[in-house]
Amino acid sequence: MKKFTVHVGTVMPLRRSNVDTDQIIPVRFLHNSRRTGHAESLFADWRDEPDFVFNRHDHQGATILVAGHDFGTGSSREYAVWALLDHGFRAVLAPRFGDIFRENALLNGLLAVALPLGVIEELWDMAEAAPATELTVDLVKLRITGAGVVYSFDLDPRMRARILDGTDQVAGTLRYEADIARYEDGRRRALPTTG
Repeated sequence: MKKFTVHVGTVMPLRRSNVDTDQIIPVRFLHNSRRTGHAESLFADWRDEPDFVFNRHDHQGATILVAGHDFGTGSSREYAVWALLDHGFRAVLAPRFGDIFRENALLNGLLAVALPLGVIEELWDMAEAAPATELTVDLVKLRITGAGVVYSFDLDPRMRARILDGTDQVAGTLRYEADIARYEDGRRRALPTTG
């Protein structure tokens, strides 16, 4: 997992609410079990809409997605997170997330930050008025700054430490490999044997 400390990027304003994981990446694209190769499938069913924000040249290259209420609801497909990361997003800001999506996002190094709807609307307005405006998402200081504003946010301290360090669950467990080996060795000696 890629470390996340401070990220500076432009905003893609997704003025849509109730975006479920099947809208993020439709089920028909879930044939590649790798974490990469999903960028072209991201929001595939909306990309042929001429006014869809992904089709606007002035938002190409944005790395911070700002969405409406209930982003990432629905099934627990990790592919939704992989598609967002593969497209280049490092953070998703929304008033509320599907619980499983948010957990999957954070476990994969995609920072999912819940902000009040009023803040989200300000960010949408800013990104539409001045698409080149950059935001700074600072996980060290737990704040988002840009265009003369500062927004604070919270994150579970254990998850925050893991993302700052770039440590996924497997790597986190492997930090205790020697302790696990000692325990397993002792446990084996205490188990009955056949003779």
